[in-house]
Amino acid sequence: MGAQLSVTDQRQAVRHPVDHKVIAEHRQLGDVHLHIVNLSAHGFMASGDHGLGRGERLTIRLPIVGRIEAHIIWTHEERAGFQLERIIRADEFLKLVDKLQPNPRLRPRR
Repeated sequence: MGAQLSVTDQRQAVRHPVDHKVIAEHRQLGDVHLHIVNLSAHGFMASGDHGLGRGERLTIRLPIVGRIEAHIIWTHEERAGFQLERIIRADEFLKLVDKLQPNPRLRPRR
């Protein structure tokens, strides 16, 4: 059975482009390599052939935020959308985007 997600569908949340590679931890598969291509305070999209399905859970480590669990809510070809276990606080999120997005023109306006 897939994850029972408690946060409503947040796919309309503002996403910020990033280029960040992480090694996620999966309970059965161990290390899974992900390439995060966009990020919101609610989740992220990753590209690459990871072989995971909807409802699976991973734990990732993000700068500023630290370890956080994510659930796959959709997959399409070599892309997957993940919902974070909790919403990242606004102040932490701005610092995270600054860290992951070196181009100041692509960072959120303050």
